[in-house]
Amino acid sequence: MFDKKQKSYTDLLGKTNRIVEGTTIKGDIISQADFRLDGNLIGNFQSEGKIVIGPAGSVTGDIICKNADVEGKFDGKIQVTEVLNVKAKASIHGEVSVGKLSVEPGADFTASCAMKTNSKNQILNDGQQNTK
Repeated sequence: MFDKKQKSYTDLLGKTNRIVEGTTIKGDIISQADFRLDGNLIGNFQSEGKIVIGPAGSVTGDIICKNADVEGKFDGKIQVTEVLNVKAKASIHGEVSVGKLSVEPGADFTASCAMKTNSKNQILNDGQQNTK
C-alpha cells in the first residue's frame, strides 16, 4: 500500500539539488540530477546532469558531469562531456576536458584544456561494427 518506488532519472529531470552559501561539504557527491553549489565542496563531484557553481561557490577536487556553468572558484580536474560555460567572475585552475567551451571576458582561466570529439558522433561510431 505504501511501497515507495525509487524515482527514475527521467523523474529527476528539472529537479535541482542545492547547497547554499555558508555550507561546506568535505567528501564526494554523486548525483543523477542537476546540482547548484553556492557553498564550498572539498572533494569530488559526479553527475549525469549539470552542475552550476554560483558566484559564492567553490570546489576543490575533481568534477565529472554532462554540463557545467562556473561563476565561482574551481581548483582541480573537470571533465564535461558537453558544454562548460565559464562566466566573467569565474576562477578555474587545473585541468579541463570538455566537448565545447565558452569563456566570458574577464574570467580567470588558468588551466590546461583538451577538447574532446563530438560525443554524438562517438556514440554512432561505437554502435557500428568495426570493419577494419
